[in-house]
Amino acid sequence: MSAILSADDLNDFISPGVACIKPVETLPAPAPPTDEPLEHEVILDGHPSAATASTNEPAQISLTDCLACSGCVTSAEAVLVSLQSHSEVLSVLDSAPGLQLRQDANGSWAVDGLENPEAKLFVASVSPQSRASLAAAVGGRLGEQAAGNMIAQLLGGSAGLRAGGKYNNAFTWVVDTNTAREACLVLGAEEILSDVVGDGRATKPIITASCPGWVCYAEKTHPHVLPHLSRVKSPQALMGTLLKTSLSRVLGIPPDRIWHLAVMPCFDKKLEASREELTDAVWAGDGKPGRGVRDVDCVITSKEILMLTESRGMDFFQLSHESVSSSQTAPFPDQTLHEFLFREKRKTQKQNDTAAGTSGGNLHYTLQYVSAQHPGSRIETIRGRNVDVVEYNVISANGQSLFKAAKYYGFRNIQNLVRKLKPARPSRVPGGRPIGGSRKMEYQYVEVMACPGGCTNGGGQIKVDDPIVTERRGIEAKPGPQEQKNWLAEVDEAYFSADEPDVEPIDNDSTSHLVGGISPSYIRDTLAHLSSITGVDIDRLAMTTYREVISDVGKDKTTDTERVVQLAGKIGGGW
Repeated sequence: MSAILSADDLNDFISPGVACIKPVETLPAPAPPTDEPLEHEVILDGHPSAATASTNEPAQISLTDCLACSGCVTSAEAVLVSLQSHSEVLSVLDSAPGLQLRQDANGSWAVDGLENPEAKLFVASVSPQSRASLAAAVGGRLGEQAAGNMIAQLLGGSAGLRAGGKYNNAFTWVVDTNTAREACLVLGAEEILSDVVGDGRATKPIITASCPGWVCYAEKTHPHVLPHLSRVKSPQALMGTLLKTSLSRVLGIPPDRIWHLAVMPCFDKKLEASREELTDAVWAGDGKPGRGVRDVDCVITSKEILMLTESRGMDFFQLSHESVSSSQTAPFPDQTLHEFLFREKRKTQKQNDTAAGTSGGNLHYTLQYVSAQHPGSRIETIRGRNVDVVEYNVISANGQSLFKAAKYYGFRNIQNLVRKLKPARPSRVPGGRPIGGSRKMEYQYVEVMACPGGCTNGGGQIKVDDPIVTERRGIEAKPGPQEQKNWLAEVDEAYFSADEPDVEPIDNDSTSHLVGGISPSYIRDTLAHLSSITGVDIDRLAMTTYREVISDVGKDKTTDTERVVQLAGKIGGGW
């Protein structure tokens, strides 16, 4: 949805689209002036009363407002870029001295700097797709791991952001979203194969919901699909929940003192980060979505990493390829989560398995999960009408079909999928047969991604025609489709270059049964530990919900009094 959007594309002001309802939500026209004194005067959150206001204030459009509107998407994207950008990262880093961790002799953790209400603890998470995009930009067949080290050097190393700015702030931890992805894969496979129905669970067939562009599209245009969306959070969202819950509880600080940055391949991840379903209102409140503290405070894309370095007068390509020295990083304040986040003492899934694709491998892992439960079974692949549609069938040793699934990438193919899920409409003719809904969905699971080719082709990724690439490669003519195809091949090559961690597995039963390099029991044990230290149920930590978005454009029939009451609840909201 946001394939070509970047901060540099925006003017100082972008007027909302014609379908945006927020600017017209103003208070009723002021009453004629009167000499009689007012017995009562109501002021809403500092706004002047209707009797004294001479002009309407400019409309303040928050990202929450845009997510609640099924009108223009462009206005929402303009707002999200202004609220979540590389400039915002620098602004927050320079707002106050960062919080500092201190561990005493008995191992207890303390936090210094809490007396400053603006001081925060900074933590970042980075996606493998972003590392692959930056690896291709660096060139020289740089691996994804080395590019990740460069990002970590920028965000947390001594020669990165720490070397400049007003307070020399940097990110205390830079973690890999692959760890949260592994948890999502296990939870997703268990959700798909579960026989439990109802109680807010997804309806079969289950569809991946880790792509925010697809989720936003379904909520606005195809609400009949929502019951089928997987309730498991995306790796970005789960990582945000893990960091905010564990750090706030272990360190004894409120979640709004922890500032979480995510580096992602997609602009729509900014929309996901701003969902009210992904705030502490859910895990620390009554379990219902609300305008609480976001689990992910800011999302920047692969392209914006280069803007971040440029804004600080740095050259990303000159950063060290080595990992940040252990002397510059603090251990995570919980040993179990430290081992999980930094992949210590355990084997992990091999990312260099090309069959898993470049979008996280949800479908591939589920197929392996099913196959592992049926020794002797095989996975049959059936090519669809194009490369972005593939069907899969797990066949038992005696030839019986055990599990059918498919992948649908790109909105052109997604259209065909949602038609198959559309329920039949009742006939207007008495006794007539229902209209439509005759196509039966034979899949038990479908992996859906909005971008053709998957997440390495996300809208926030560096493109072959970006000036930074053309200048470094000496490209004079405008690159064409073939050059872009070759560029994506380089990004995919970098993505699959990740090495298996050189560590010994823990000698216990939690790593004895691996599926695709992941131990489901180890993931369950880790999540159970997270639940125990936070006091929050695993479902509330790892699951989410969705909602139909209905536009009110042209449907406003409320009275002036009702509108004032509604506005009173909205003024001052948003992020």
